[in-house]
Parts: sequence; C-alpha cells; structure tokens
Amino acid sequence: MVRITNDHFSIVQICRSGQCFRMEELADEKAGTVALVAFGRYLEVRQDGNEIIFDCTQEEYDSVWKDYFDMETDYAAVIKGIDATDKYLVSAAEFGTGIRILRQELWEMIISFIISQQNNIKRIRKCVRLLCEAYGEKKTAQNGIDYYEFPTPYALSTASVEDLYACNLGYRSRYIYETANAVLRREIDLERLFLLDYAEANKELLKLCGVGKKVADCICLFALHKTEAFPKDTHINKALAAQYPNGFPFDRYGADSGILQQYIFYYDLNRNRK
Repeated sequence: MVRITNDHFSIVQICRSGQCFRMEELADEKAGTVALVAFGRYLEVRQDGNEIIFDCTQEEYDSVWKDYFDMETDYAAVIKGIDATDKYLVSAAEFGTGIRILRQELWEMIISFIISQQNNIKRIRKCVRLLCEAYGEKKTAQNGIDYYEFPTPYALSTASVEDLYACNLGYRSRYIYETANAVLRREIDLERLFLLDYAEANKELLKLCGVGKKVADCICLFALHKTEAFPKDTHINKALAAQYPNGFPFDRYGADSGILQQYIFYYDLNRNRK
C-alpha cells in the first residue's frame, strides 16, 4: 500500500470526469474504492478525506501511477490563478477541485475518443469494455482480479468491420479499423506526437479516420498532456455560450486552459445531480 495526502485529489471526481473510460467505482464491501486498468496494470484506489491509498508497491507508484495521476503538477496554483471576478469559473473549480488531468496511454485515448463521438459516458465505458474483452490480452492481478489489456493496433487490425460492430461500436467500427491499419502502416508516428507542440500534434491526429477537432483535442489533453487543448462538446459549448458570450479568456489562462475545461465540464455535468 502507498498512502499520500493531497488536498487537490478526488479519485471519485476523476472517475466521473469523463476523461477515462476504464475506471470504475466498486460496490458492496469495496464501496468507496475505484478500480482502474491502465498501461497493462490493474489498480484499486480508495480515499479518506485528503488521504489517498493506492493498492500497489512504492516502486509501482513511483514508476507508473505518480505520473499517471499527474501528481507533480500544482493544481492549487492553477486554481489560485483564476480571475476572482469570474464567479462561474471559481465555482466550477471549487466544485471539481479534486480533478487532475490523467496522463493516459496514447493509443487507448485515440480509440476511446473515437468511440466517444455522439455517445454518453455509460455507453462509451461499455463499448471500451467489450472491445478489450474481445481483443485485449487477459491478465490476472495479484489480488486475483481478472482484467484485460487495451487491444494493440495489430489486434484491432485483425478484426473485420463486421466483427467490431459486435462491440456496439456502430459506424465507429470502420473508423477504428481504418485507424488501426493506418498506425500499422506508420501513416502517423504516435511517438513523434509527444515531441510536437499542441497545434502540430492536433494537425497530425486529424489525419486519422474518425478524428475531428474535438476528438483530437481530447487526445492532446488526456494522452499527450498538452494542457492548452480545450475540447468542446455539447456541455462545454452550452457553458461557453451562457458564461462567456464574448469568448473564453484563453490569453489569460494559456496552458492551464485544458485543466479549467475539465472543471467546467464536470461542473456542468454534475452540479444538478443528486
């Protein structure tokens, strides 16, 4: 077990923030615990106030999860930098103060956010789960839990479009098939994307079948950690229209804009829910 304290970390808020689709709140005797699969590993996290308990070794936390949860970014400083006269954004950051921008695996984010198009979070999770169970490698965690790695580009390229339809992917099946084959043909160099600036990486991602501006921005933010990316979906566009009719102040917030986007998204999605 690894125990840390952090006033700007909520595993439940992160789980519900719409950036990760292989994170699940457990029930019954494990209520209050969140399980996740990332980078081929299974992890359970629970929290008591500002104390977070990671069910892993210190070595695994230091080599995988510390970076995954972006633990070295000072989110308190980001929140402190919000214009105090912007009551809406102050409230959004206060409401979602435990959200952090995860540093997720690039290939998984490409496929996951292709799936996310015209979809809701519950259904995206189901589609991703079915895809992993059909084409990912089955593994067993130390606590005996079976889980599946995310399918490789090769594994997805071996499936037909018709096979992918069985994972409830609908019209996105062709996008995933074409994208997997494009990556195998090295029409896009995934590793090179980390070396590019936000604008260049976004442009490269648009070469992939089924990747438009919003999906490319999600990939930039949640995998490449280009935090100036500001994905705009229905929730964000509604909030921007209502709160920022003259435009969001990107010039003020710069590379923190993507973090603030998550506060806005989470606030708009959850504040009226019981």
